[in-house]
Amino acid sequence: MQDLVMVSDEDCKDQLRMDRAAFHKLCGLVKTIGGLKSSWNISVEEKVAMFLTILSHHTKNICVKFQFKRSGQTVSKHFHHVLNCILRLQYIFLAPAQPVDEYSSDLRWGFCLMKGCLGALDGTYIDVHVPSADKGRYRNRKGHVSVNVLGICDINMRFIYVLTGWEGSAADSRVLRDAIHRTNRLHVPRGTYYLCDNGYPNCDGFLTLYKGVRYHLSEWTSRLPQTYQEYFNMKHTRARNVIEHTFGLLKMRWGILRGPSWYPIKTSNKIIMACCLLHNYIRGEMDVDPLEGGLDEYMSTQMNEDLVNSVDVVDTLETSTQWNTWRDTIAQNMFNEWLILSD
Repeated sequence: MQDLVMVSDEDCKDQLRMDRAAFHKLCGLVKTIGGLKSSWNISVEEKVAMFLTILSHHTKNICVKFQFKRSGQTVSKHFHHVLNCILRLQYIFLAPAQPVDEYSSDLRWGFCLMKGCLGALDGTYIDVHVPSADKGRYRNRKGHVSVNVLGICDINMRFIYVLTGWEGSAADSRVLRDAIHRTNRLHVPRGTYYLCDNGYPNCDGFLTLYKGVRYHLSEWTSRLPQTYQEYFNMKHTRARNVIEHTFGLLKMRWGILRGPSWYPIKTSNKIIMACCLLHNYIRGEMDVDPLEGGLDEYMSTQMNEDLVNSVDVVDTLETSTQWNTWRDTIAQNMFNEWLILSD
């Protein structure tokens, strides 16, 4: 315990994914808000350190009990205690949904495309273990047994909303439809929207690419866009990539998400949510995210391996002519603005 959090910030970041100040503040939050208490022979700090060690390195119980000189039963019991306490902090750790500044100096988020934009969304697969009888439902299109996790983030790579629990075989649009209808639902105020890919419908609150038009960023290295649809897709993809990078950073940070854990599916879903919440906490507490520097290399590797009830909110996922026309309008405005600036 002393070696983990008392020697240096570098050791603490390597082992627990945060510096010592962030670690001690987190311990204070799980005490005062999460309700975690010290036991007669183990402190809150040690409980949290064991929990973060398991998440960070996907460390087996037998290794953690040796490292912390505790019994396997003690490690397991306190892991679940800390997990439940972290989940109680979700309303503190989740980022608020705020429209992007349309005049942002960030070239990905400038132009009139971003007026009313709240961020980007996508789904990702997290491998899990389930009983043999359930594997068919959880097997995704890549053949892995997984859950389909819906993640929505802001421009700073912080999660606004996370929905986990759907089987890997579930279509992305089906997961999103559930998100806007469930009790703890995703709120999308009228007049705002999220960027998403063509796995979702282009409809009120959710803005997709033009189908049948180039959109991979690698396709723009040799020639410039020729039409407003191509230009729109290029700008849309550059902005929407923030959710891909957010998922990449999440999996870099927490080793337990990079392979199937042996926890029951209900616990696995809690772990995924806790990892997203702690990701946000680290992004907010540390001036420099210690893992962001290696994100581009990690994303390149991944690509190579796989060539508020009172507010009027969006509550349907139906493609509409009005929404398609609105997309055409902003795409044409963006393209015309770009042509003027290019002259």
